[in-house]
Amino acid sequence: MKQLPLAIALFFGAVTAATAATHGISPGDMDKNAQACTNFFDYANGTWRKDNAIPEYMDRWSRRWQSGEVNKEHVRDILTETSAKSDWPKGSAQQLSGDYYAACMNEDAVNQAGITPIKPLLDEVAAIKTRAQLQAAIGHMQLLGITTGVGVYAAQDLHDPTQMVAHVVAGGLGLPDRDYYLKTEPRFVEARAKYHEHVAKMFILAGSTPAAADTAATSVFELEKRLAAATLDNVAQRDPLQSDHKTTFAGLQKMAPDFDWARYFDDAKLPRIDLNVTEPAFVAAFGKEVANAPFEQWRDYLRWHVLDGSANMLSAPFVKQNFEFFSRYLSGATEMKPRWKQCAENTDSLLGEALGKAYIEKYFPAEGKARMEDMVKNLRLAMQQTIDSATWMSPETKAKAQEKLAAFNSKVAYPDKWKTYNGVVVARSSYYNDAIGAIRWNIADNLAQAGKPVDRSRWGMTPPTSNAYYDASMNEIVFPAGILQPPAFDVTATDAVNYGAIGVVIGHEISHGFDDQGAQFDGQGRLSNWWTAADHKQFEARGQCVVNQFDSYFIEPGIHHNGKLVLGESIGDLGGAKLAYLAYKISREGKGPEPTIDGFTPEQQFFLAWGQWRGDETRPETQRTMVQGDPHPVAKFRVNGPLSNLPAFKAAFNCKAGDAMVRAEKDRCEVW
Repeated sequence: MKQLPLAIALFFGAVTAATAATHGISPGDMDKNAQACTNFFDYANGTWRKDNAIPEYMDRWSRRWQSGEVNKEHVRDILTETSAKSDWPKGSAQQLSGDYYAACMNEDAVNQAGITPIKPLLDEVAAIKTRAQLQAAIGHMQLLGITTGVGVYAAQDLHDPTQMVAHVVAGGLGLPDRDYYLKTEPRFVEARAKYHEHVAKMFILAGSTPAAADTAATSVFELEKRLAAATLDNVAQRDPLQSDHKTTFAGLQKMAPDFDWARYFDDAKLPRIDLNVTEPAFVAAFGKEVANAPFEQWRDYLRWHVLDGSANMLSAPFVKQNFEFFSRYLSGATEMKPRWKQCAENTDSLLGEALGKAYIEKYFPAEGKARMEDMVKNLRLAMQQTIDSATWMSPETKAKAQEKLAAFNSKVAYPDKWKTYNGVVVARSSYYNDAIGAIRWNIADNLAQAGKPVDRSRWGMTPPTSNAYYDASMNEIVFPAGILQPPAFDVTATDAVNYGAIGVVIGHEISHGFDDQGAQFDGQGRLSNWWTAADHKQFEARGQCVVNQFDSYFIEPGIHHNGKLVLGESIGDLGGAKLAYLAYKISREGKGPEPTIDGFTPEQQFFLAWGQWRGDETRPETQRTMVQGDPHPVAKFRVNGPLSNLPAFKAAFNCKAGDAMVRAEKDRCEVW
């Protein structure tokens, strides 16, 4: 992969803002034949997309995604250097991450092992002849990260976020969501046929005859379809109130009395204390399937999910077949990722804090963290001013909103307290054993939190991750070091560019605390209504404006966004852009305006930075999958949608009423 045009070394300390002239956006990325006021997505980044085809192994591409892939090169370089030495102290971060990566990269050994690593699990499934054996297998699979219907994880109590409790959740579907099993549109019918073909091919790879594989694939689908029918749809799953069903252990037993919850919890080392069931109807349906579905069907189902959950840890034929369905068919990628990239991603996913220290030492300087924390401070001030100026909110609700904002915690770059991975055993002799051991450890580490006070030092992403998140129960925003690099964040860029890129991301995450989901949690992270009835009605009406806007965005004839599904992310983008622009103005107080660069004013640089960072080219297959189940809109509408609502954008580019990028006053959306 080519290095980004602005050398990464500039950001990481070789040249600082004090010794290098600041720069603006990248004019060469723009499509000067497009019009800013007609289609800003093309205007800001159209030429870059034309000149930079999506890599065969990716499903989308932009400078943002390119940056993330460069970041994986950094992870690879660390792991290559670490794995070159084989005598690190046993259990050390270097030994764990280096030996894990080395085992993963030994593709010859993985191929020679074939299906052998999962034979004990397949034998366990084949031996199921009683309901007790079935339930024991289901519990065992859960601890290995293999979906088996219900799942369980530890998270905060929705009503007492100082405590961690078990959450029993629905799962066990091989297709992306329930609609793929139940809807009759041609694209879903086709997906079901492709899925059947994929499941059958995996069974054949595992030793079944074609006829037996076809029969087993049908059996798997029928059980999954029944489970899907009892599952909430994607929109309902976004509503915290629909997932709030606190109960006792005895209450859980009553929901599915034929399932041995005592053994399930004992095997998971979970306390039998109050817990939350996200989908009681599903749990009841699952219990009935455990009690009544034929053993042969359960054996087919569990054998399939062992194969599905293990495929990428096995030999090349399994990896390739897994790619053919999930990456080629559902996402449109035409080549598998290079082996080193698969191994770097997997090491980071399972042992990310073991390699995170080395990543921080090599690629993230203290000055970057300080600069980022200053931006976060200005974004919070912008949100404070926005709440104060909201004419539609009563003083009572404003006070509660300000209380929540004041309680926000922000985490930047890396944890103050690192995981040690005590008990993880990694050896170069077996990649599968290393992977399943690390998965088992991470699951056990999570489940061990149930019944304990919340540990606020824990992170939900690893330091090298190029992403960010808001956690409603923690009421915190988190920005790993992996996202704090060009083009999102660059100490040599103008403030306008930084606020237009990472600033909008910060504002986006802050806005999540006040979107349709986040607004249901108070400043302490409790699922609690802090709104007056009149104010909440106003809030919902403002959200409905966003729903209507995104309902009208089609990715192709007959397929459009579901505004309710993308509401939270769209409120985040809309609020993020507005807050970041206001924060940028706050950052310049007492400093005077920044210069016009390459003919673009600071205000124009701000919006162009967002358009260039967010300006993904996305494969049609991926867009169809996203529209169906992803709460994020496709990139074109993440750029054009929010900006078309902002008077500041209209002013920056001298757009006129009636231009496509200027929504009519009656249609203009503003939540925050």
